[in-house]
This record gives sequence, structure tokens and C-alpha cells, in this order.
Amino acid sequence: MTTTRSPPPPPPPSRARRAAASPSEQLAAAHVHVQPTTISLQPSNKKELSKSKKILRRVRSVFRSFPINIPPACKIPVPLHDGHVHLHGGPRMTGTLFGYRKARVNIVIQENPRCLPLLVLELAIPTGKLLQDMGLGLVRIALECEKKPAEKTKIIDEPIWTMYCNGRKSGYGVKRKASDEDLGFMQMLHGVSMGAGVLPTATDANNDQEGDLTYMRAQFERVIGSKDSETYYMTTPDGNDGPELSIFFVRV
Repeated sequence: MTTTRSPPPPPPPSRARRAAASPSEQLAAAHVHVQPTTISLQPSNKKELSKSKKILRRVRSVFRSFPINIPPACKIPVPLHDGHVHLHGGPRMTGTLFGYRKARVNIVIQENPRCLPLLVLELAIPTGKLLQDMGLGLVRIALECEKKPAEKTKIIDEPIWTMYCNGRKSGYGVKRKASDEDLGFMQMLHGVSMGAGVLPTATDANNDQEGDLTYMRAQFERVIGSKDSETYYMTTPDGNDGPELSIFFVRV
């Protein structure tokens, strides 16, 4: 009588096979750590006048204590003819407006999108309000500061200005150093010459309180009137309808 032998049991799976078959460990292995944005912006060809970091820090702390509300109207002369601004063939710069919709707007001026900022301004007007006004028509921002005897500082290197928006006194504007966050945003936009949209952020906490982080980028024409007067005109692609935004720096 012959007896049938059952086949030997299969060997237990190796640790490597069990680890590969585990869904939770596969998910953990698939997780990719996101590296911080690498800044590849190049220095500008133009030298920026250095300022004391301590003075800028104090000015900025005082500026942030000012209310964001828009006070009553004040008149300021602006050279307009027939509702259009006549440009004078100045050098083209890249200008970017960005900020959380309910927070103060920032304006960054660069030689081109791949350069480090020449100028970073923080204005006492909400980003959403400024973009809304620009959608309705021409917006003129005048930044005034006091002229001092034997003034040697470049006008765009002044630390703080009184701001007028379409003739209405609207708080203050302050120059500040570009932060790591600013440089990260400019790096995201280094391939954008003009346009508008929403920028991604690392957390949604600010989005809930202050709205989306929005931006608008365009070309600006720089016109230097004198050492006490400098203007940036936003240019349109067709050049027919005139700028939507003009920024005047004036020492009076």
C-alpha cells in the first residue's frame, strides 16, 4: 500500500517581502519630503544705497502700528492731460503687487523677473482694495516725504512716505528689506513677465484670516524728473489705453 506524501509547506515570506506588502509602509515610503525653495535670483546691475537695518526696523515697527483705514480726502497735484498719462520712453522695470487680500499690499520693483528686488514697499492699503480700484480705472499713488537741505539720499531710498491714493491721504508707505518670504515669492514668479493670480502658501492659517495671497505683475516705465521726483508708470501690452497704476515719489 502506497502512501501519498503531502507537499512541504512553503517557506515563510522574508522580512523584505512582508515590508513591501504592507500598505501603510508603502505609503510611508512614498512620502517625499518637500525641500524649501532654492533662490536663484541674480543681483541687480544697479547698486542700491545701503541703509541702517536698525533704522529700517524701527520705522517698520512704527508703520505697522498705524491704522489701515483710509482718512478723509486731501488734494495733491498730479500731471494728467485728458485723462491720459504721456510716457517719456524711460527704462522698463518689472513691478509686482502682492499680499493677502485683507492685509497691506507690497510692491516689488526689479530690473527683470530674474533679478533681486531693487525696491520693496509696504503700503497702508489692503491688497484686495487696490486691485479692485485698479479694475475700475486709473489709480495714482503719490508718496511724499520732506525735502531736507543738502539732501544726498536717493528718493527711493527714503525710509517712509506719506501716501495719497487718487488724491486721498491713505496712511503711509515704508521701504523695507526683502524678507526670505518675499524672495521665495519672487522665485516662484521668476518665469512670469506679466499676469495675475494666487500664490501657494505653506499654511492655510493666514488664508482664513486675511484671504488668499494674490499677485499682479506688469512692466513699469521709470521716469526720473529730478533728484526729488521719480515716477513708475504701469504699461499695457498694446500701449493705447494708458497705465492702470502710476506711482509718484516726490520730495516737497
